[in-house]
Amino acid sequence: MIEIYIVIAILALTFSLLIFSKIPPAAIFVGALTLTISFNLAPLESSLKGFNNAGVLTVGALFMIAAGMYSTGAISILSEKLIGRPKSVLQAQLKILPNIAFGSAFLNNTPLVAMMIPVVRDLSRSCGLDAKKLFIPLSYASILGGTCTLIGTATNLVISGMITETLEAGGDNLPFMEPVSLFGLSWIGVPITIAGLIFLMVFGKWLLPSTVKSKDILGKQERKYFRVEAKVDEAGSLVGKTIEEAGLASPEGFHILCLLRMENKIEFGNGTVLQPNDFIAFAADIDGAKTLWATIGLHPIYTTETDRPKRHRHHLVEVAVSSQNSLLGKRIGDLAAERIPDHEIWLVGMARDGAAMDYPLRDAIIQSGDVALLEVRDSFFYRNRNEIEFSMTKRLRGARIQRTDKAVLASLITLAMITTVTMGWFTMLNAALLAAGAMLLTGCMDLPSAGKSVDFSTLVVIASAMGLESAVTASGLSASIGNLLSALGGDNMYLALTVVFVGCILMDAMVTNVASAVFMFPIALTIAQGLGVSFMPFAITVMVGASCSFISPVSYQTNLMVYEPGEYGFMDFVKIGVPLSILVGVITVALTPMFFPFHP
Repeated sequence: MIEIYIVIAILALTFSLLIFSKIPPAAIFVGALTLTISFNLAPLESSLKGFNNAGVLTVGALFMIAAGMYSTGAISILSEKLIGRPKSVLQAQLKILPNIAFGSAFLNNTPLVAMMIPVVRDLSRSCGLDAKKLFIPLSYASILGGTCTLIGTATNLVISGMITETLEAGGDNLPFMEPVSLFGLSWIGVPITIAGLIFLMVFGKWLLPSTVKSKDILGKQERKYFRVEAKVDEAGSLVGKTIEEAGLASPEGFHILCLLRMENKIEFGNGTVLQPNDFIAFAADIDGAKTLWATIGLHPIYTTETDRPKRHRHHLVEVAVSSQNSLLGKRIGDLAAERIPDHEIWLVGMARDGAAMDYPLRDAIIQSGDVALLEVRDSFFYRNRNEIEFSMTKRLRGARIQRTDKAVLASLITLAMITTVTMGWFTMLNAALLAAGAMLLTGCMDLPSAGKSVDFSTLVVIASAMGLESAVTASGLSASIGNLLSALGGDNMYLALTVVFVGCILMDAMVTNVASAVFMFPIALTIAQGLGVSFMPFAITVMVGASCSFISPVSYQTNLMVYEPGEYGFMDFVKIGVPLSILVGVITVALTPMFFPFHP
């Protein structure tokens, strides 16, 4: 009995730290797992099972698949076609959430969310949208969509398998049950999904947190702005789009200074249609310059045609011109005409006295103290002379040119991964590892990018949460909860159904969704036997309740995947997850007996 109280204390401490402290979630969960091991609350193998779990390894591999899709521009291209440039959070939700829900009904939602995370991040930056109002709805939409079909979530498949095993085993007091068909859940899942998506879009603006923007005026005054000059690619994706459609109208971090066409300055507005070789000058801060440099369809004026196919290997650096620089007093236009190959650098932008020039870069005379943004090859970092030429050299992280010539190949690899899993030819882990290997071998991503793409803190949280679930089960806490739920069910069928749903939600908060389903199945079966009614409404309720893990970031993999990118706190999930769970629960308890009667 003492073990149960220890587990309760550890869980209470864990949730308290998640809610009230700023300690990283990974550290909190590793600490909680360490306590369960120290008190010997479960066998060591069970406590550490998450660190060699196929599901955890699959998530890690899927991060690499998403990185390959992103580095080739495949995600950006698909996003542009399907989502475009929404002007508000609601427009973004209308474009993203239904598509994710529909895809999750037939495909594993983990890779879908993994690939959408960089899309949401980029949309929030380029369109000025609040990412905090998009990441949680992204996860929840994928969860809701999974309730629409039998193959939508692993939870549904697990319960379906347990029904089959129970039918094969037989029994004297077995309540009516039958296998669940592929679309059997749709009668319940589709209404739940529609109602859930509407709830997220209507009430999300109040229940979801907002990003707190700094109002430090001094910080704004000290921000450095560069003059960045770029051309529209002749056959690029921006040709024929308006400035607004191209995402250049009202983003954060940069604004257009002028637009030249055929060397003539033209009047422009948000509705101006971009044409091949249009020259655009921007005033941009560091983040804005990184965005412009990586924008598909734009390229810096001083990038040569011969090196453009290799730009995905280049880097963006910030340098300060020293008083010993060999190019002092020279005009940038003259240097560009000379095309000195020895330097292997290309000018992206320049600032003087912290401000963008109001005249073309070609007319600028290089002076000591000028700060420039340069596109460079790897060899730039090994040139000893740079220590003399520049008083400061800083590599800008988070900026990378996408290799769009590999976009189709990366998409085909990802499609093959999804197809082989859907057809049952490979497990999700096997297919994801093969796809990651194919991405590396075909050049869709390089090894360093693959390693950096894996969010190890998320994997540690998932693995540790699985270890905590072992302590909850081994200590007897889960059995005690089951006995309590059975007693609360009483003789009322609808009350019993409600108790089963609430039990699934509570267990989701402490263990994984699949573990919750496995735990609640025998409890629901016992309740149905005691009432002398069909088990099917209880089975469907377990499927939905165990899948709809909304109130805790640790109860579902996709919640954990958006936890850190969205910079959420534990209570952010609770505030919107509790009312959403109540809505789903009411619909489930009301509709399930209509399509799966207690007395068939």
